[in-house]
Amino acid sequence: MKYRKLGKTGLDVSVLSFGASSLGSVFRETDDAESVHTVHTAVDLGINLIDVSPYYGLTKAETVLGKAIAELPRDRFLLSTKAGRYGAEQFDFSEQRIISSVDESLKRLKTDYIDILFLHDIEFAPFAEVAEGAFLALDKLKQQGKIRFSGVSGLPLAVFEQSLAHKELDAVLSYCHYSLNDSSLLGTVPLIEEKGVGLVNASPLSMGLLSTRPAADWHPASAEIREVCKQAADYCAAQGADITKLAVQYSTANERIPTTLVSTANPVNIRKNIEWTDEALDQELLNEVLAILEPIHNKSWKSGRPEYNADIIL
Repeated sequence: MKYRKLGKTGLDVSVLSFGASSLGSVFRETDDAESVHTVHTAVDLGINLIDVSPYYGLTKAETVLGKAIAELPRDRFLLSTKAGRYGAEQFDFSEQRIISSVDESLKRLKTDYIDILFLHDIEFAPFAEVAEGAFLALDKLKQQGKIRFSGVSGLPLAVFEQSLAHKELDAVLSYCHYSLNDSSLLGTVPLIEEKGVGLVNASPLSMGLLSTRPAADWHPASAEIREVCKQAADYCAAQGADITKLAVQYSTANERIPTTLVSTANPVNIRKNIEWTDEALDQELLNEVLAILEPIHNKSWKSGRPEYNADIIL
């Protein structure tokens, strides 16, 4: 496993990190014992950053993850969780709710501190609410020693531009913008690097689009994006290759992307993902797949308030 610096935090993070959303049965029904085994396998094989949220499985993911990490020495991993989003349409970025949310997460996770706290999907709230409430909470939580570092997460890249113009942050978590079909995150990387902010990339499979299996019904991508991604996945399969492998290798190969989150509740799958990061990327296959995906390159979908979505290419 390779490791890279996470901005100015001083943290060395594995190029592949573990997204614990799957532990909350977000994608399929999961077995808690298998989930715990998956977390232990990830850490044993070199992953040292684990990310979760109270939103995933409506606290189930945090609860199951708490069982898993209770059996591990705390210095073997870095832990990030989130605050502010608690349901599909439930958001609260007030100062007091962010503080109480962290206290609740600490209990579920059976730990006394969080390495990185992200404000979860801030594009769904007026920025003033985040700035005048949640940002103040981040400072207080640091002073109390409950969190070491803080940042924001969201889908529209404008979230990071506005946040970094307003407040000094330690890290940002972006998803679905550095994958085979969408590399638009690279346009924001110079700003992130200039500010010395740690970058966490998530969803190298674009939340299931890059798969031979149909994307979930809830997936917000257009029919065109779904179809072209499926064409790319089917092409890989016809070559005897797995687009999942190609996608993971593509996202973890870029030195400017410190770490990429993958989520699974299957120990065999996490082992495969880790092994792929040490194997050579098939450049010829990559070029062929990128050519197939070219018609939808950097096309995305809207998320949150209109002011964050002005530049979204649909």
